[in-house]
Amino acid sequence: METHDDIPTTNEELAGHPTVFAPGLLTGKVVVVSGGGSGIGRATAWLAARLGASVVICGRNEDKLVAVVDALREREFDVDFEPVDIRDRGWIDRSAETIWGRFGQVDLLINSAGGQFPQAAIDFSDKGWNTVINTNLNGTWGMMQAHARKWREAGQPGSIVNIVVVPRGLHGVAHTVAARAGVIAVSQAVAVEWAPFNIRVNCIAPGAIKTEGWAVYSEAARSKYPLTNPMQKVGSPWQIAEAAVFIGGPPGGYINGEVLTIDGAGQHWGEIWTTGKPEYFADATRRLDTPAAPSPPEQTG
Repeated sequence: METHDDIPTTNEELAGHPTVFAPGLLTGKVVVVSGGGSGIGRATAWLAARLGASVVICGRNEDKLVAVVDALREREFDVDFEPVDIRDRGWIDRSAETIWGRFGQVDLLINSAGGQFPQAAIDFSDKGWNTVINTNLNGTWGMMQAHARKWREAGQPGSIVNIVVVPRGLHGVAHTVAARAGVIAVSQAVAVEWAPFNIRVNCIAPGAIKTEGWAVYSEAARSKYPLTNPMQKVGSPWQIAEAAVFIGGPPGGYINGEVLTIDGAGQHWGEIWTTGKPEYFADATRRLDTPAAPSPPEQTG
């Protein structure tokens, strides 16, 4: 069973975790990370700061943002935070004004903010459905458009990386699957429309990645996550952060309109049941794996 020992989870571990990138890769760049108070967003903020960027982390929970910023500033990184509820378009626009007013530029926007809860889709309430759609689809779109307008106005190039979900095999969170599919579709559409403004737009689709967000899922469901891909392990937020810097930063300058799936080949082999695998499907799997009874010997004579 996967032990997760190689997955950095604390600010101290993120401060020293090895990276494939050279120091100074992002010197002079400004990186904005939504959902920067935890999980993939926090790991991305640490990586970008360590590579020389000025980093702004955004999110609803100011206490989380302050904790990350304080830890980064202790190591003399140039980092700030901007509280924003991405479900509120007015708040998004105000935050963009503040960030651009301070730095005069943004080079990379990483949309990592989002949220969902495991539940059978047939039991979704209107409120639950709309909350996830407003956060994961509308909120991501608001961040994209607000900063794209700033890039157009300033005549500066820009890059967006949207964190979505694996495109298949993910069950029990149909609302976020729908929302993230919308993000992928609009990202691919505007990758074409915004190319004349020198704005690139890409997505990263993680599979089973161990973050603090796992707490919303049952222990029974989490214990199966390493089994959802042929590599038999889960991924790290740091791995997603490095992919985001690659595809969204200078190394990925010719990558546009792509979805990079990082799931250990799970999309080709496994399934992720966030609610636990229902008995109907578990029974089908057992029957599928049961060796067929041998055929009776052919009668002769």
